[in-house]
Amino acid sequence: MTDTTVSGAVSSASPVRETAFATTAAQRIAVLQRYRRIAMVGLSGNAYRPSHFAAIYMLAEGYRVIPVNPRERTILGQQSYPSLQALPEPVEIVDIFREPKAVPGVVEEAIAIGAKVIWMQLGVIHLAAAQRARDAGLEVVMDACVKIEHARFFGGLSTLGLNTGVISARRLTRA
Repeated sequence: MTDTTVSGAVSSASPVRETAFATTAAQRIAVLQRYRRIAMVGLSGNAYRPSHFAAIYMLAEGYRVIPVNPRERTILGQQSYPSLQALPEPVEIVDIFREPKAVPGVVEEAIAIGAKVIWMQLGVIHLAAAQRARDAGLEVVMDACVKIEHARFFGGLSTLGLNTGVISARRLTRA
């Protein structure tokens, strides 16, 4: 692991909270309200993978989700592209479901295609790549799930059986 890559931690204990890349709820809400076209880099055709679940949810919420995975031909009935450069249409959010060491290359491609936001999923943290994106004028969200954040802000927690009304690791006490 390099000094610009942090691995693993998620939630309120995320190491991102202690960096210049911590985002507020208002910033994440604004991104989700402003932009509707998402390239999901590393989107899997395997229905049991978190990326697949996130894509289904975002599609159901009316977002345009474009798969970017060179190992897949189609995902969720849509053509998958081998890279961001191969996309036939512009995207605004580049949502990264890849290991941290792959992030710098994805960021360079996102800058080249004119994306507006780099969104690194839970556990995907790369500070140097985030700084490069920010220096190029992109917004950066790191160590956060686009599906979880959307559900949290816009009432989608009931989707697929999650209807707690509360995001917490604490168990509710029963009366």
